[in-house]
Amino acid sequence: MNNPTVQDPWDELVARVSYLFSNEFLPTLNPLSGHFRAVLRREGDLNGSVPISVIASCDSKINNLCKSINPKAESDPLLLTSLIMMNASRLPKSVYASKDQLWVCRKDPYPTEIVQPLITQEESISVQAMHIPYSQEKTVAPLTLKFSSNGYYLDVIAQYLGVTNASRVLLSRTIGKASSEMRFYFAIPEPSMLDSSMDFLNMNEVSNSKGTFNSRASYISGQIISGDAILASVGYMWRSADLFHEDVTPCTYYRLIISKIPGGIFKLSREAVLTSELPLGFITRTNWRGLYPREILCAFCRNHRLSEPVFCTKSNSPFETSQSDKTTVAESALSASGGRSVPIEIKFRCEVKLFSRCQDLILECSPKQFYKRQNDAIQNAALTVLSCLNTSLKDSYMPLNLVDVRFNYENFVKVFSLCRSIHESWAMDLNCRNQIFKIEGPELGSSPCNGSLVCIRYFVYLVIEGGDAKECLESCDEFEFEIGNGAVLPHLEACVIQMFVDQTASFSMELPSKEWILAAAVDSAKILSLLSSTESEGHCLEYNLSLLRIVEPLEERMEQALFSPPLSKQRLEYALQHIKKSDATSLVDFGCGSGSLLQSILDYPTSLEKIAGVDISQKSLNRAAKVLHTKLSSNSDAIMPSANLKSVLLYEGSITVFDSRMCAFDIGTCLEVIEHMEEDQACLFGDIVLSSFRPKILIVSTPNYEYNVILQRSNPSSHEDDPDEKTQSESCKFRNHDHKFEWTRKQFSHWALELAKRHNYSVEFGGVGGSAELEPGFASQIAVFRRGIQSQVDDCPMNIGLSHCYEVIWEWGCSNSVSSSLW
Repeated sequence: MNNPTVQDPWDELVARVSYLFSNEFLPTLNPLSGHFRAVLRREGDLNGSVPISVIASCDSKINNLCKSINPKAESDPLLLTSLIMMNASRLPKSVYASKDQLWVCRKDPYPTEIVQPLITQEESISVQAMHIPYSQEKTVAPLTLKFSSNGYYLDVIAQYLGVTNASRVLLSRTIGKASSEMRFYFAIPEPSMLDSSMDFLNMNEVSNSKGTFNSRASYISGQIISGDAILASVGYMWRSADLFHEDVTPCTYYRLIISKIPGGIFKLSREAVLTSELPLGFITRTNWRGLYPREILCAFCRNHRLSEPVFCTKSNSPFETSQSDKTTVAESALSASGGRSVPIEIKFRCEVKLFSRCQDLILECSPKQFYKRQNDAIQNAALTVLSCLNTSLKDSYMPLNLVDVRFNYENFVKVFSLCRSIHESWAMDLNCRNQIFKIEGPELGSSPCNGSLVCIRYFVYLVIEGGDAKECLESCDEFEFEIGNGAVLPHLEACVIQMFVDQTASFSMELPSKEWILAAAVDSAKILSLLSSTESEGHCLEYNLSLLRIVEPLEERMEQALFSPPLSKQRLEYALQHIKKSDATSLVDFGCGSGSLLQSILDYPTSLEKIAGVDISQKSLNRAAKVLHTKLSSNSDAIMPSANLKSVLLYEGSITVFDSRMCAFDIGTCLEVIEHMEEDQACLFGDIVLSSFRPKILIVSTPNYEYNVILQRSNPSSHEDDPDEKTQSESCKFRNHDHKFEWTRKQFSHWALELAKRHNYSVEFGGVGGSAELEPGFASQIAVFRRGIQSQVDDCPMNIGLSHCYEVIWEWGCSNSVSSSLW
């Protein structure tokens, strides 16, 4: 028994093709009718014949009908053409289909009164396009298509592809923006292959069986393309009878490829291909630039023709309720506690799933971390997925299963099997070790720190060996990014963090693969000429930049609004007073950052002979080394306040890791550092310092959480809050988004007293900003630990051997000799 439902699409297909050759369709203005009018200018037997491939690709209704008959037609232009040819015998007598020549035409000509107004003389035009060889060993190259005024443009493309006429040309789907007519054009295989039923998802079998599989064109289009292809933007548009055309340059082509990886989408959204990088974390909307992570992930799914990503937010509340209904949660908590007021801080996390178009699960991300804002949870979950995909698609054929992200390997390979072969040669050196920066200008005003939003002006040049020629590849008059979030190339951030406002700088780096250069270059022809004129081994990229302005982190702005001098200066002064009274000869600053305390010591008369700093951030240590070197080199012993100083060292390493060289110091300082660790790591730091390093004095400062409400009140323009998420939890926010915790006075006191008791130290408490007598105490609370009398001789416990885990980054001696492995 026949199923009439199965026959419906075939009947509709016949009816649609018949309508396309009617008198009513020809005058309409749409992408396909433009072809019908253009073929009327063809000469000889081809006059009026429309290539079947054009009908299949340019008419959305026929395209959808073919996909309903065979879903594989979506990814196979050849199969689309085959399905129409299978129905050729069912077309009405008024329409003739040539199976051998692969075109369709009317048997009877159109009435003159319809045709005459529609046939207009078009101008001869030249269009820039790209030739994509099927062999990846051959180079993609630009070419110029010249279309005459009285011909059909597809016949010209056919000649470039080496076939007789347009009927032997297949068209991919349109690529890029919705209004674009950019497509791949490639020669149709032999007629014996028109029964194609190739599985697009099995790329290896296709490549092996055909031998001419075009992986680059197929990767960009998401369809099976074989043989050499031409990428061109030419065709007919809605509501216009004119032939539309745009140039397709190497820049266009390579940007299409980088838009297939998450980092590339972000780079393009910032128009900074050679400068920006996908950030490490989403901290605030205020400091984020470019597309948001969720938007990038949605764009990535569209570019790979996946289903839209699925986001599911969950709160930390034990009560079943809608994630957005915070009031319900609070009321439920109140009821469950018998009417007692129970402070609940609602936090959110977000799970993400990616599915193929066929709803096969590709990956799922289930982060454990909670965020105060629902939007932050969504954006950070999306960024976690993007970062994992970025690494898996570029650097590894195997997807990376991380703690929070799990891949379905089989489905991942089906969808992304071409990515590695396309991107594996796209190299860019991200190691900035031993980088030399030439910085000029006065060292006055402010300088960046982690969390600062900086604005720079920059230029990136391609420099030919010997410096004889250079060409600007990329520039921006005002480019903003957040320090410490990996939002730009490491080289660039390492340079900026050493600069002051109004300074200029330059540095060079090795030439990346030419694909990155051509994706950035607007004048592709000139750049190609420069790259090919000589061997590229001696070429390099030169970055020139100026630091225009700095917006300090919210914590700094809040403190400056309330305190004069700023709280950071008061902390330094507090530590310096204790250092001076101690008559100590050596000091180590744990978590020294950019060296603000070490710099202050140089301007302060003390008995110190040796000072050192330890930090885990290479960029911050670079900054500290630069400033210390400048100060020490410019001051003579006669005028330098710290005339006793004989040695300064900077170490790179974690302050929770033991290094025996830290044992011999009289004083240890740790100012506003422990809150940037997890609480267990802060406890570990305290134990290591007091049990192993055992300084005579240890000064530790950390924010007083109870003071936050006053600080926030002093910052009325709290633009850190998202306008759509004003309803925050009743609990105060942390001062800095990087803080893992902030302690109340009671919590800090408990930590310090227990630590001192375990290791035979006494402890006294103080602070800066505010007053101990008035609520809520000091804004920054400080503990000063002093080693017990009975263990004064134990500068370093005898049972601890030598262990040098830290790396010496920079050192200075009283002879003004400098050695450095970084700076």
